[in-house]
Amino acid sequence: MHETKYVLSLQYQFNITIIMEKELRLSPSSGYLGLFCSLLMFFGPIAMFFITGEHFWFALLVIDLFCWMGLLILHPNESVVMVLFGKYSGTIKRNGFYWVNPFFNRKKISLRARNLNSDPIKVNDKIGNPIMIGIVLVWKVEDTFRAAFDVDDYIRFVDVQSEAAIRKLAGAYPYDNFDDEQSDISLRSGGEEVNSELEKELIERLAIAGIFVIEARIAYLAYASEIANAMLRRQQATAIVAARQKIVEGAVGMVELALSQLSKKEIIELDEEKKAAMVSNLMVVLCSDKDASPVINTGTLHQ
Repeated sequence: MHETKYVLSLQYQFNITIIMEKELRLSPSSGYLGLFCSLLMFFGPIAMFFITGEHFWFALLVIDLFCWMGLLILHPNESVVMVLFGKYSGTIKRNGFYWVNPFFNRKKISLRARNLNSDPIKVNDKIGNPIMIGIVLVWKVEDTFRAAFDVDDYIRFVDVQSEAAIRKLAGAYPYDNFDDEQSDISLRSGGEEVNSELEKELIERLAIAGIFVIEARIAYLAYASEIANAMLRRQQATAIVAARQKIVEGAVGMVELALSQLSKKEIIELDEEKKAAMVSNLMVVLCSDKDASPVINTGTLHQ
């Protein structure tokens, strides 16, 4: 029974927290009306002083000072978070000229899209190779309440969480498939799949700060300098082996075709020894990386 009450209490507190941690739209008064009242309260006491000669009219100028402090100009794609004596009162997102309570503590937050071009950092990929990786992140503030109150500095928060997401992504995939042939996706060849995983990770991490991720992509990817030369030689060797394999496959096919055509058209009869010599000569000519130098035989086949 007590456990049930405790769970219900936690659930109730969690629901209350969700309700309180919600951005509220504030509808301020027109700034032109506030400007008119401020001007009226400025010139009115001065006029009444000359008419009546009483000095107490100047006390209204103090009130007028607070009226001037309530004027607010908001540009497009900007917002202002309003706090009254420590209590969140709402957010103004619509641009224009307004008058608000002069006692409001105001915090401006830009709603424009921003770019984060992270410097390449050294991390280890899935199989432990040190690599350099950097990303480009396009983001903007969507929930001003979370950006203002759920994190200390939302811009710094984006930087730190982006680096953490990069390290997690690099540890989940190998740089390429040379050392991990069982892996279907690598950082170098993953393309959209890797970028989608990066976006998903950043969305989860930045949601607490009210940040909307527009796009995230890998902008820089390379081996670390201490192994770059070794990895380059390995890639070159792999490419040479693959090319040689294709050459040998083609040469075997050509030799097979030559022997088949000679036998089919009965141009010459070759025993096994002569076939072996012919195959050896053709393979040398076809597989050599240099041009073959022909030698003319002026005698018989046995000389």
